[in-house]
Amino acid sequence: MSLDLNTINSYSNYSTDTASNSTSKLEETLKSDLSTATKDELMDVCKDFEAYFVEQMFKAMQKMVPESEDNVSASTRQLQDYYKEQMTQSFAEQATEGGGLGIAQILYEQMKHNYNME
Repeated sequence: MSLDLNTINSYSNYSTDTASNSTSKLEETLKSDLSTATKDELMDVCKDFEAYFVEQMFKAMQKMVPESEDNVSASTRQLQDYYKEQMTQSFAEQATEGGGLGIAQILYEQMKHNYNME
C-alpha cells in the first residue's frame, strides 16, 4: 500500500474535523436545556465532558515532551500527528471508563441537585 500526500492530508483533515466536531457537539449539548434529560442522559453528558477534559489534559502533557529532532518529511509528520491524535482520544476514553477520575460523578450529582432530580 502506498501513501501519497493527498491520502496523508485527508488523514490530517479528518483528525482536525473530528476534534472540532467532538468539541462542537459537547458545547452544543452543554448549552442545551438539560432540565428535561433523564438521569442516564445526564450521566452520559457528564461522562462526555470528563473524557473531553482528560483528552485536553493528555494533549497539554504531550506538549511538554520535547519533539524528536529526526529529519522526517512533512507527510510523515502529518501521519504521526494523525495517529497521535487517535491514540490520545482512545486513552482519554479508556481513562474515563469504570469510574474515571470521578469528575463525571461529581458533575452528575451537582446537576441532579440543580435540576431537582433527586
